[in-house]
Amino acid sequence: MILPKVRDARLSIRRGGTLTEADHRHLALWAATCAEHVLHLFEDEQGSDLRPREAIEAARAWAREEISMMDARALGGHAMGAARRLHGAPRYAAYSAGQAARVGHVAEHDLGAAAYAIKAVRAANSGVQIAGRTERDWQRRQLDSSIRSLVLEDQARRDAICWSVFTE
Repeated sequence: MILPKVRDARLSIRRGGTLTEADHRHLALWAATCAEHVLHLFEDEQGSDLRPREAIEAARAWAREEISMMDARALGGHAMGAARRLHGAPRYAAYSAGQAARVGHVAEHDLGAAAYAIKAVRAANSGVQIAGRTERDWQRRQLDSSIRSLVLEDQARRDAICWSVFTE
């Protein structure tokens, strides 16, 4: 579960939220970047299954206003379907892609994409204590300055429901 019971108005456009369209699109692009960074962990095992790659492309297409939020969301669901029968790093990498494609629907899925990517790296590098932290730090370097403080504050707020991957 990566979505909080109480939503942060800064991460919503609807229902009185203050998130701008531009920042929402930056969140989707960042989530896609996080997911793409670990996509090879899925593709190394399931190379003929294109669903996670298509989900990442959908997140970017939504951000460029080339496809609807509903179409991106559906492709995110397909990527998560690709994950369900797998275990470890490939599973988490596919979930990361699925979460990225759903950012257009709910901006808070951005941390789902990032957290699953970190879990994928951890799973692929068991025994390497620093692997998750290295991935987290790489992700943070990819943040657009316009959303950096928002994402970092949200990571601190939701770390406990994101498997504590942001403070490891």
